[in-house]
Parts: sequence; C-alpha cells; structure tokens
Amino acid sequence: MNQATSDVILDRMMKLHPKVIDLVLDRCERLLNALGNPERRLPPVIHIAGTNGKGSTQAMMRAGLEGAGKSVHAYTSPHLARFHERICVAGELITEDYLAEILDECYEANGGESITYFEITTCAALLAFARQKADFTLLEVGLGGRVDATNVIDTPALTIITPVSIDHQQFLGDTLPEIAGEKAGIIKRGVPCIVGPQEDAALEVIEGKAARLGAPVFAYGQHWHVSTESDRLIYQDETGLLDLPMPALLGGHQVQNAGAAIAGLRTLGFGEEACMAAMTGAQWPARMQRLKIGPWADRSPALELWLDGGHNAAAALAIADLLAKLPKRDTHVICGMLNTKDVSGYMRPLAAQVAQLHAVDIPGEINTLPADVTAQAARNAGIPAQEAKSVQDALAQIAKTTPTARVLICGSLYLAGHILRENG
Repeated sequence: MNQATSDVILDRMMKLHPKVIDLVLDRCERLLNALGNPERRLPPVIHIAGTNGKGSTQAMMRAGLEGAGKSVHAYTSPHLARFHERICVAGELITEDYLAEILDECYEANGGESITYFEITTCAALLAFARQKADFTLLEVGLGGRVDATNVIDTPALTIITPVSIDHQQFLGDTLPEIAGEKAGIIKRGVPCIVGPQEDAALEVIEGKAARLGAPVFAYGQHWHVSTESDRLIYQDETGLLDLPMPALLGGHQVQNAGAAIAGLRTLGFGEEACMAAMTGAQWPARMQRLKIGPWADRSPALELWLDGGHNAAAALAIADLLAKLPKRDTHVICGMLNTKDVSGYMRPLAAQVAQLHAVDIPGEINTLPADVTAQAARNAGIPAQEAKSVQDALAQIAKTTPTARVLICGSLYLAGHILRENG
C-alpha cells in the first residue's frame, strides 16, 4: 500500500477531472467494475434523496436501526470537519489507515482515467462497506439522484425522498418538476419508496415515476401522518398510532423528517423500539447545533451561540421557525454563502427574526460569495447588515455591542465545517 496519508491521496484525486460536478454514471460504473463491483455485495441499502432533510432523516434512520440492535454502514456528504465523517463503517467512523488503504486502491484501479472527486470517493465508500459485515447500508445522495454517483444500486431495500424544492438549478433544472424528476431517479422497480411532504408539482412527478416502475409509494398525508401534541410526536399509518418523544434534532421541520424516518423503519418491519430510538438517539452536526463548549464558545461566554449549515430558502424558513419559538433574545446572524446559492431567497425568511446580519467570506473557499454581496442581499430583504473580516471579528463586535445576544453562524456547510474544525 502507498504510505501517503488520506489527505495526500484525496488531493491527488481532485486532479483527475476538470469539473468538480459532472453528473454522469459512466465513470463510476467503470471504476466499480474494475474493483469487482462492490456495490453488488452490500448489506440491504436504504437510498435517500431530496433537497432538504436528507442528512437528518438518515441520522434518525441510523439511530433507529442501531437502537434495534442492527449494525449500519452510512455514507453522507459533504463532510464538515474531516473527510472521514462521510464514511461510517458498521457504526464507526472509518479509520485513517483503512481510509488511506481504500483510497489508494481506488486510485490505482482507476488507472489515471478521468473521474470526479465525489465519484471516486463514493466508490471507495462502497468498497469499504462491501468488505465489512453489517445489517444495513444508508446512502445519502450527493446531488440530484438520477445520475448521482450513489445511484449505482440496482435493487435497494428502500428509497426515501425528502422534501424537494428549488436548488442547484444549474445542474438539476429550472422548475420544480424537473428537479423532482432528478430526485425520483433513485426509485427502482418494485422497491418501496417513502415520500416526505411535497408540493403538488413535485409529488405528481414522483408518483408518476413510481407508478411506471411498479414501486409502492408511502407518501406523507396519504399513507402516513405526523404531528405534534403536548410536546410529543404523534405518528400514524395504516398499522396504527405511535406516541413518541420529540426528535432530538431541533426545529419544527425535523418533525416531518422524523415522520419519514419512522415510515421507513415501519416499512422495513421495525417496531416501536426502533422508532423511539430514532427520536432520542439521532445526532447531526450543524443543523441548528448549539455550541456550548470549545474555543468559539469560550471567546464570548455570555453569547448564546448556534451553528447551521442550511443554504437555501427552505432551510432559512426552518431556521426562522425555530428562532421564533426560542425565548426572546436579540438575534444576530453571521452569514457566509457560496456564489452558487440563492442568497436573496435565503435572506427573506430570516428578516423578521434577525436584528442584524454580519456578512463574511467563507475562509479558504474559492466559490465564496463576497461579503459585500451577502450584506447587500440582507439589506434588500430588510435586515440591517454590515461586513466583517472574519467570523471572529464579527463575534467580537457583537459581544461588544450586545454582549448577551443570540448569535447564529449560518449560510453554508463549508462555513459550518470551518467553525467545527476550529472548535474541535
């Protein structure tokens, strides 16, 4: 084995294809074939697509399966602090030695051919999963679904489509039906599909694809329902009603994600014990995560510090909803976004909940939206805004002027990852 570390190999992989995102399956299928088709030797696969809620739904599914005593592989993207977060092998983050070994093997098997970073690292994850015994495999789609690198599984045990909204138009299409069609690409012939809350235009496309493939659909509002009552989560489907604790993941939107996870568990034959574990045991960083310890919290201990990686209008709606339900407190936002995102759509839902926004560039990110553009978009949405040289400078200024403020760092998973690395 090449003795290079995983970081060195990952850097080498970045140079194999000129585009970061290039959605086709041919390159993945070629490499998987060279590796002996590990995707055909996986434990039963649960494949999850959608615009928002994929990661949270996966986290709750994993907690439920593990709570029922099952061993679970899990693949997600992007990572926040370290690449290793993307690959969980039988319940544990992949080790540095094993990661370097499988990356090196994939690099050699690829033979210098063109392949994107996401494609080759997805192949590496599938290779790692195929070589380790587990009961289930959770695969989160990276982008879209139909031609995403994860969509190489012929017959998963279950597919899940979380809420679909407008995002990544440059890759998935300009309209909601076009985007829903890409997400629905994970539906497979005869395989049950759990469908979270959808706008009618998206649901019509998803149900049409499922009907053509004879895939049973279990859709929110038709086949399963979820609501809250007296700080409890109430789930009901044709097999009965469950009265469960609220999800450990914060935010009203997590109730719907929880419903999709429960529907998935029930479809796979799991009972109340697994559903209870899904609610109480899920962990997912940078989804309205409270930072109470670490260097960032220590710098300004009187501030109430939160972190969220959501980056589109639907995510901002969920953030605004949670902020409205928290105890009243002056709320400042430190925001950095990518230049590929709908910054205006992100700002509008936040306007009613935010006293001031501090715009920053995302450190080390070539595609960061300039802070002055972010600040102007906030002003256009009615949020008082100013630029800051860094998150640390913004925090210092907030602590000086409003020392007991609530502060939310948000706008990008890349910014969230920077904060988590610094706070580790």
